[in-house]
Amino acid sequence: MREMPYVDEKRLVELFENLVNVPSVVAYYPEIDKKLEEIFSSMGYEVSYDNKHTLYVKVKGQDHSKTICFGAHLDTIGMIVRQVDPNGWIQVRTLGGVNFHSLEGENVYIHTRSGKTFEGMVIHQSHSVHVFDDARDSVRDITTMRILLDEDVSSDKDVYALGIDHGDLISVEPRCIVTSSGFVKSRHIDDKACVAALIEAMRIIKEENIVPKYDTWFAFPIFEEIGHGGAYVPLEVDEYIALDIGLIGPHYHGTEKKVCIGAADNFSPYDWELTTKLYDLAKMYEIDACLDVYYHFGSDATAAMRAGNNIKGAVYGMGCMNSHGYERTHISAIKGTCELTLAYLMNE
Repeated sequence: MREMPYVDEKRLVELFENLVNVPSVVAYYPEIDKKLEEIFSSMGYEVSYDNKHTLYVKVKGQDHSKTICFGAHLDTIGMIVRQVDPNGWIQVRTLGGVNFHSLEGENVYIHTRSGKTFEGMVIHQSHSVHVFDDARDSVRDITTMRILLDEDVSSDKDVYALGIDHGDLISVEPRCIVTSSGFVKSRHIDDKACVAALIEAMRIIKEENIVPKYDTWFAFPIFEEIGHGGAYVPLEVDEYIALDIGLIGPHYHGTEKKVCIGAADNFSPYDWELTTKLYDLAKMYEIDACLDVYYHFGSDATAAMRAGNNIKGAVYGMGCMNSHGYERTHISAIKGTCELTLAYLMNE
């Protein structure tokens, strides 16, 4: 087997921090596309897009008999403007599996179609324990949660006059912190940490002049969190390997320091042969990895299989605590995710 190239943890974390601070809520791609185009241009890669606005980078392999696709989704959970209340508070619908108990009090950014961005925060209608009897016990959902704009507004007319309208997309501040012990705390580890791991693997094969075993596409969808990011797969692709977070909890082997390989999710088992190959490579390269069966979970590989594409599907990624909230993982697991990607590229 080929020796594992060196993965620079410092560079990997810096890449994650760079990516996670670029807003890319579901369907909002202008800023993250620009960032990735800059990154890939600096590496000497060319990018292309499909009509779903998935970004692709194509790399020729030693063997053209099949094509592998690695996918890591750019989109993050967030919200969309539904309407504005008479007092100027904004009603929303969720994009992806938003947990308002975690989101309450968080800073957000409203992206308008004119290109302007407005700041605000997530509040409950009964926002103060000093005022409302039900402040602690009231349900947190789209019927009770609102966005409070950081603007001098007191009516719906004031809000609309700013240029905010129904359908504007709302991203959530990540608040990324890297601790001295190597833990990474941030919103949107799902899936920006996997995006960082995949891009770093792409950088390394470029630097080390590594030619993948087979023709390889790298895909970056923008609709995974609502279930159809990977639904379209180019006909050339034979295998779709999604990089996505692993889960932590009772009945799971996953931890924040492990690479979690999904054996099955709430839709289907993943491909037996492909999943076994990934697990064998992890053991071969002494990557701390585990197999798990996921409960409330799907990936772009799931979307691809569900849509009827003629592919083998698999998924793996770093274990993530408090998923879809203020998340936490460890740099060792992000590094391991990058290493498993390199292992498959070099040896499959």
